[in-house]
Amino acid sequence: MASPVAPIGGASPSGRVLGPALDRIIKNAAWRKHSALVAAAKAALDVLSSSVYPPPDPTSPHTSPLLGLPAAAADACLHALLLALESASPKVADPALDCVTKLLYHRLLLGDLGAANDDSPPSKLLAAVLSCGALADDTMELSTLRALVAAARCPSITIRGEGLGHMLKTCYNIYLSSSSGANQLCAKLALAQVLVIVFARVEVDSVDVRVRTVSIMDMMDMSDRNLNDSSIVQVAQSFINEAMEGSDAPEPGTPVVPSEIDGKDDAGMSNIREDGLTLFKNLCKLSMKFSAPDNPEDQVLLRGKVLSLELLKMVIDNAGAFWRTNERYLGAIKQYLCLSLLKNSALSAMSIFQLLCSIFVGLLSRFRSGLKEEIGIFFPMLVLRVLENVHQPSFLQKMTILNLLEKICKESQVIIDIFVNYDCDVDAPNIFERIVNGLLKTALGVPPGSATTLTIAQDQTFRIESVKCLATVIKSMGSWMDQQLRIGELSPIPSETSLNSIDNPNILVGEDGSLIDFELQSDSSIPDLSGSSSLEQRRAYKIEIQKGISLFNRKPSKGIDFLIKSKKIAHSPEDVASFLRNTSGLNATMIGDYLGERDEFPIKVMHAYADALNFEGMDFGEAISADTAYVLAYSVIMLNTDAHNTMVKDKMSKSDFIRNNRGIDDGKDLPEAFLSTLYDQIVKNEIKMSADSSAPQSKQPSSVIKLLGLDNIINLVNWKHAEDKALGANDLLIKNIQEKFKAKSGKSESIFHAITDTTILRFMMEVCWAPMMAAFSVTLDQSDDKAATSQCLQGFRSAVHVTAVMCMQTQRDAFVTSVAKFTYLHCAADMKQKNVDAVKAIISIAIEDGDYLQDSWEHVLTCLSRFEHLHLLGEGAPTDASFLTVPLVESEEKTQKSSTTTASQRTNALQNPAVMAAVRGGSYDSTAAKNNRLDSDAIVAFVKALCKVSMTELHSPTEPRIFCLTKIVEIAHYNMNRIRLVWSHIWKVLSDFFVSVGLSENLSVAIFVMDSLRQLAMKFLEREELANYNFQNEFLQPFAVVMQKSNASEVRELIVRCISQMVLSRVSNIKSGWKSVFMVFTADDRRSIVLLAFETMEKIVWDYFPYITETETTTFTDCVKCLITFTSSKFSSDASLNAIAFLRFCAVKLAEEGFVCHEKDTDHEPNNLDHSDGNSTLHKDEHVYFWVPLLAGLARLTTDTRPTIRKGAVEVLFDILKDHGHLFSQFFWRNIFESVIYPLFGSDNSTTNGHINRTEGDSWNFESKTVAVKCLVDLYITFFDVMRPELSRVTSVVVSFIRSPYRQSASTGFSVFQHLTEGLARKLSKEEWKELLLCFKQSAAHTFVVFDKIVRMMQDIEIPDRNESYSEAERYSDHDIYNEDEEEANMETASYAIVKMKNHMSQQLLVVQGIVKLYETHRQSFCAEHMQIILEMLSAIASHASEVSSESTLNMRFHKACSLLEVSEPAVTHFENESYESYLKLLQALLHDKPSMAEDMNIESQIMLVSEKILRKYLNCTGHGLSNDAYRRDRALHWILPLDTAKKEELSARTSLVLHVMRLLGGLERVCFRRNLSLFSPLLANLIRCEHSSGEVQLALYDIFQSSIGPIISV
Repeated sequence: MASPVAPIGGASPSGRVLGPALDRIIKNAAWRKHSALVAAAKAALDVLSSSVYPPPDPTSPHTSPLLGLPAAAADACLHALLLALESASPKVADPALDCVTKLLYHRLLLGDLGAANDDSPPSKLLAAVLSCGALADDTMELSTLRALVAAARCPSITIRGEGLGHMLKTCYNIYLSSSSGANQLCAKLALAQVLVIVFARVEVDSVDVRVRTVSIMDMMDMSDRNLNDSSIVQVAQSFINEAMEGSDAPEPGTPVVPSEIDGKDDAGMSNIREDGLTLFKNLCKLSMKFSAPDNPEDQVLLRGKVLSLELLKMVIDNAGAFWRTNERYLGAIKQYLCLSLLKNSALSAMSIFQLLCSIFVGLLSRFRSGLKEEIGIFFPMLVLRVLENVHQPSFLQKMTILNLLEKICKESQVIIDIFVNYDCDVDAPNIFERIVNGLLKTALGVPPGSATTLTIAQDQTFRIESVKCLATVIKSMGSWMDQQLRIGELSPIPSETSLNSIDNPNILVGEDGSLIDFELQSDSSIPDLSGSSSLEQRRAYKIEIQKGISLFNRKPSKGIDFLIKSKKIAHSPEDVASFLRNTSGLNATMIGDYLGERDEFPIKVMHAYADALNFEGMDFGEAISADTAYVLAYSVIMLNTDAHNTMVKDKMSKSDFIRNNRGIDDGKDLPEAFLSTLYDQIVKNEIKMSADSSAPQSKQPSSVIKLLGLDNIINLVNWKHAEDKALGANDLLIKNIQEKFKAKSGKSESIFHAITDTTILRFMMEVCWAPMMAAFSVTLDQSDDKAATSQCLQGFRSAVHVTAVMCMQTQRDAFVTSVAKFTYLHCAADMKQKNVDAVKAIISIAIEDGDYLQDSWEHVLTCLSRFEHLHLLGEGAPTDASFLTVPLVESEEKTQKSSTTTASQRTNALQNPAVMAAVRGGSYDSTAAKNNRLDSDAIVAFVKALCKVSMTELHSPTEPRIFCLTKIVEIAHYNMNRIRLVWSHIWKVLSDFFVSVGLSENLSVAIFVMDSLRQLAMKFLEREELANYNFQNEFLQPFAVVMQKSNASEVRELIVRCISQMVLSRVSNIKSGWKSVFMVFTADDRRSIVLLAFETMEKIVWDYFPYITETETTTFTDCVKCLITFTSSKFSSDASLNAIAFLRFCAVKLAEEGFVCHEKDTDHEPNNLDHSDGNSTLHKDEHVYFWVPLLAGLARLTTDTRPTIRKGAVEVLFDILKDHGHLFSQFFWRNIFESVIYPLFGSDNSTTNGHINRTEGDSWNFESKTVAVKCLVDLYITFFDVMRPELSRVTSVVVSFIRSPYRQSASTGFSVFQHLTEGLARKLSKEEWKELLLCFKQSAAHTFVVFDKIVRMMQDIEIPDRNESYSEAERYSDHDIYNEDEEEANMETASYAIVKMKNHMSQQLLVVQGIVKLYETHRQSFCAEHMQIILEMLSAIASHASEVSSESTLNMRFHKACSLLEVSEPAVTHFENESYESYLKLLQALLHDKPSMAEDMNIESQIMLVSEKILRKYLNCTGHGLSNDAYRRDRALHWILPLDTAKKEELSARTSLVLHVMRLLGGLERVCFRRNLSLFSPLLANLIRCEHSSGEVQLALYDIFQSSIGPIISV
């Protein structure tokens, strides 16, 4: 078997690539012409074909440039390839180029290529490859480009410095000189690919990096004709794709020595980054090549410039974080790229302008933090200059600017940063404000009557694009706000081209890209911009400054005064001078005018201004003093006038001019050469002031002459010219701008500020909302273009979103109102498609920004209401007005006319295709269904607005509607599950609404609203209420309010029926709502409503009583109040009595359900229970709260004016207490007595003496009180064990009846007192008996005062004599008529006194009888102390009776009055007899029943004293009442006259009492009689000689003498 044939070139990787290529070179070469090449190729093949290579020499300084080959073999091979490439023969060079490409692709070629002074074979090989691009052969050009791309990709070689530059120039040359359009395009793509690779390596600082393949779409030069040929484009794209095949996953090659790749230069950057920086500078330089003066329209140069700018755009667009942070790269952008933009900005080529704008956008998007000042210059120069040109702009330029702005505006952070860093910077232009205003001007179009180069179509295009830009601006602001506040879904991750790719937006970045320590480097006089508050200060400061500058440029002195008053500058010449020198925007002419004023302060400012100038290093023209400048300026003006005014005949010579200016420089002469040159300049060129003298001047602080308005003169006399002459833009402009960059470099103002506080949007909206409003409104009003109106509506939506979220109420309402106006729903017949779109927009606003609309909801809901109305008309549904009766306010004719007009408008509206399409598309009331997504504050605002719109609907005089009313019900239903606090706020609004509409004069509307409220309440009551909440009551409160205030009986009856239905169907869920239920039931006293309500109350109490008691205690209180209110019904007495019966039933139910009042802390004094609600008690026993309102309510009924109600209330009250008192604790009993029972017997129930007083004006009658006191005693006897401490108070109540001046009341009191003592006899202790008796005694003693009143009463009147007569004439005299009136009054008083006297004596006798009976019944219970009290009472009454009998004057008056009145006299004697008799009998009984006690109490002595008093009283009546001594002195015999009738009657009345005494004496024991004989013997002796009315007295005397005295004498 034959051995395999060795491949050409050997088995090494490099040999396998080199062998076939060398073989092709040998075959294609001309033997004669390329003999050396052929020999070298063969020699290389021979070396490669040898199977053995000498081992590498480690001591050799040269390493092999080819992988796997020794250095010698590699050199031989590369030499052959070099000869082939230098042959200039495409047939020979092409295989060599292909071989080099493969070596590079497979990473077989090693080393550094292209370094300066490098003559190594690889470097020579690269140079040869680059030279092949100039062979003017299409194939060779493509092969060269392919090799260059491979070289750029290969990580095993490093192309340095000049090598990269040569690669760039080669691609440029192929692009510019190739005859093939495809090759040109391939060259462009190859060059772009090389740049992508180089700067990708720069970013990561490594050669091994993945790169993307460039696309033809990256090239934006639309003027390139090659891009119009699709075949060429396809060929070029295929070429670069093949060249970059496998770029995403490069084959692993020989590892590169780190020192070769990562070597650092002197500046500290790696070679890779140094080479990238050099390449970028070269690109910038290529872009700044300008045409020679002899060939200004050099198209080749223009194409090269365009290509350079395209490549720069691509580099900027692909720049990463390293570019934005490295000082040298940023410096290169400032020094080279910005200069390129500056110089190229003067060119008129559209392609260049577009590229400049694109590069500027890239700088703005990626490098704005480091290029703050540059952007501040370029933005007005490139963008605003074109944007603000409204009348005669270039269409293509302005379209480019509008597209650029649209792209900028899509970057939300860019917009924010522009405003923060420029509009809020005092020394920066208001870029954002100018953008908005410029877009507004463009959107409004060319003003009518103005000359313009634009066609109508172009102007319309500008309008649409500008509106689109404004809409994009506000949309971006909204997006940024949403991102910062995390509103809605999170925004997608921004692309690397967006602003957000800037690292850490919260830090401050300096102009050079380095991080800035703000505290160390910021100007202390400038507010910190790290927060919105400082931004606000900075913005306000700038606005004030600009206002002052504007005023200064009109009136300098007023401007300075304004700035001083607003404290923007200090009131000192130095500060004002500094302001004039350093402030941009000041008109230099106005500065000169101000400094030239003759007032004291401006003169001081001028001197301070001059003193502040630094002339060091200046030339003479700049360093002359102010005085010299003034004189020279005047001289120059005179020369200018002399030389150029035709009226001047004798012209000034040069010598005259020099002579005139001698000594003006502080006594010295100016240089003659200077004055000579100045003279020539003036004579040759006339001085003319600039027409735009008011334009802002750039700061030129180095020359006072410019600030004095003499800059035009100095420009003529300044002999120093620029050293470098620019070829493109104006040299002076470029120089001035560069000086600006340098002047501001490093200042604090150049610090770039980034902010995340959304408060900045408020300041931005203050700037842009009015222009946007104008632009959107005018466009929407005037244009029917779909794109334009769509952008306007989108702008409105975004503006509403931003202003609403930022709480800018005025602006938000303005935008919402505008959208609502453009819906044209108020005149539907004029609606167009844009108006329908406005309806959709306002609905979208409601759905998306509902949380922030607040008061603007009213406009939204009004639109929805109107649209829904159209929708119903479109469906042919009947209107709401068809069933809502409206009162006729106007005449029928006017109403008919209005109806006809309305019908006509409806017909016209429904004939509108846009309206029909909209209404047939369905209803737009989804806002109501989605309202439950609103937050807490928003839902309240939504409900307020909905109620307001609903009120408007319902109160319409011609077409009331219920659309919003139905939505209110839905919304309330949707939001019932919100937290309690929010729902409470919602219902407060709804409650007021239902009340207001429920009181509407339109009965149908009121009824419908109440029924809607019923439906809502039924739904609400389906939900169970938590404990201790009051929402049900709040919910049902509108029923109660309307019930109280409505005058419509139909509405009231409907409410009662609604409440009844709700209660009976939802009784198990009702908790706090019972209060409103009971309020409704008692709010009307009409018969039908009362009966209906009471019927429901019956069922509630009978069937659902547990539901009342299981809720809070106030519910039961309200139930009781309701029943009590029913008792006052004037239509149904049965209902009133039944209500009282239900109160008794409530007590039974409470007892059955176990509501027991347990014992609580009784150490405290009892508190009064509140009669109004019965809820105030000392302790917290919740069961008490059920009993108290019931009892207190019944207590209030006891004062009712109707007897049946009073009596029934008293009986039910005490029955309840008696039947269920066992459930009460002692503490609760005390409260009941204190607050319920005692007040029944008088208003003053808490007197200091414990007694309850009764006044004659008491509101309730004796019968009710009688029943009450009897029930009280029964109750107290029953629960005496519990209520023992109340004995004194209860006794006081009872005895208060006894001391009443009325007999019947006193009789009742005695009866009740007796019942009390009988019921408690066995339970009372001695002390309690004593307390009871003392109370009785005090009450009895209190009755004596009545007699004193009677005495005083009778003393003040005159009783006429009975027999006194008058003549008839006298009787009818005026004087006697007056006397008769007085006598009549006196007799009435006497009559009253007589009655009072009789009642008083009767009352006293009742007391006596009561005391006697008390003794008879309870004598076993009485001790000596008790008996002493009883005897004192009787003794006091007897003494009082004796006193009454002794008032002879009073008795005489009574006698006369009774005679005149023909009434019986008061039985005074009988009163006295009965009193003493009862007293004696009780003493005798005590003596007999309790001898020991009688003895201790000396009862015998008391009996004797009383008997003596009685006998003496009798003797006085007979006229023998003298004492014994008097009797012994007067022993003479007298005539005994008989007694008169009155005395006889009195004597007869006293006889029984005397007989009783005499029998008592006769019945005494002998010892006792003997002991008291000395006391009675004179009295008995007098009785013998007295006249008696009865013989029984004498018989009694006889018995005494015979049985008692006789035995004593006989002894």
